[in-house]
Amino acid sequence: MSNGIFLLQNNGNLVEMTQQQYDSEDLLQEMLEKHPNLLAGSQIDEINPRRWVIISREFSIPDSESSGGRWSVDHLFLDQDGIPTLVEVKRSSDSRIRRELVGQMLDYAANAVTYWTVDRIQSHFEANCERNAVDPQQELSDRLHIDGEYDQYWQDVRMNLQAGKVRMLFVADEIPFELKRIVEFLNEQMNPAEVLAVEIKQFVGQDHKTLVPRVIGQLSKVQRQKSGYAEQGARWDESSFMSKVEGSYGADSAHVAKSLLDWAIENGLRIWWGRGRHSGSCVPILEHKNTTHFLFTLWTYGAVEMQLQYMTNKPVFDAIEKRKHLLDELNRIPGVNIPMERIDKRPSIPYPILKDASSLSQFLAIWNDYISQIKAEA
Repeated sequence: MSNGIFLLQNNGNLVEMTQQQYDSEDLLQEMLEKHPNLLAGSQIDEINPRRWVIISREFSIPDSESSGGRWSVDHLFLDQDGIPTLVEVKRSSDSRIRRELVGQMLDYAANAVTYWTVDRIQSHFEANCERNAVDPQQELSDRLHIDGEYDQYWQDVRMNLQAGKVRMLFVADEIPFELKRIVEFLNEQMNPAEVLAVEIKQFVGQDHKTLVPRVIGQLSKVQRQKSGYAEQGARWDESSFMSKVEGSYGADSAHVAKSLLDWAIENGLRIWWGRGRHSGSCVPILEHKNTTHFLFTLWTYGAVEMQLQYMTNKPVFDAIEKRKHLLDELNRIPGVNIPMERIDKRPSIPYPILKDASSLSQFLAIWNDYISQIKAEA
């Protein structure tokens, strides 16, 4: 019985192609770098197939704030939803693929979500684009087929990192049974992180070579639970938003999000709901003297994001002293530590930090003062 596949040529000849190991691990890594579609995005998500843009091979991972990098992941990709995807490549002949590789990958992911910054990832991507003489925004559009704002995409990446929403992919020419069982178990237990294996078999015959990818560890029940996205073009609303937050992060986080939304409504702010497939957003907006002021954004990723970036060209808080005072007040909340370099960015606070009534009141008092200062402007 043949374990190969058959290629029917135009002249009617049948070429039997037999499975063959890769000559080296580096060869498989090079092919992934040049042809990311080998990661089989349509098998990972049948409804919304994953598309990829590569950030780097051998992307370093620190193990502390001051570390330059203790490890390097074989590849770092991003998909169209800004989910960082860590890829480790091994040949099946490498005995480490069975158990040692799993611990290594979990080490990588744990430290990546803690110490990676979106600024570093974005800078690396843009440096690559500059070397290749391509426009970064056009590159994202071409590779990922996204039409949203460039800055918003990187904001999604940052929110994914903060929420621990990353994807770990083990790639090999053949996935051993032991690794398959571990991957299935981890993928069923972990949320919002995802763990999968991609088997890319190589078949060779005459002058032809065929690569056949297969995703392993994808359980339909788990995938439905992890996807949780709205229909294309549909806006989130209070019900769907709070349900997603509670389902992903628990009742305490949902209570914080609901309290912030109720406060915004009570203060007469206009509420804008996003259309994100995977990430729901809710933005309270203050309209004053024909000027739109953004305060913060609520996300289903489990955090509230301060819109300091949008204050830089609006009355009152365009003065850096005002934003610095606002930042200082936020940092007085127990558990909040936003660095000064984020003063013109969009820093965020995880909902659990605000679950205590005193912390939540402290947070809302800051925004009450913000609104008062805007409205007091002559």
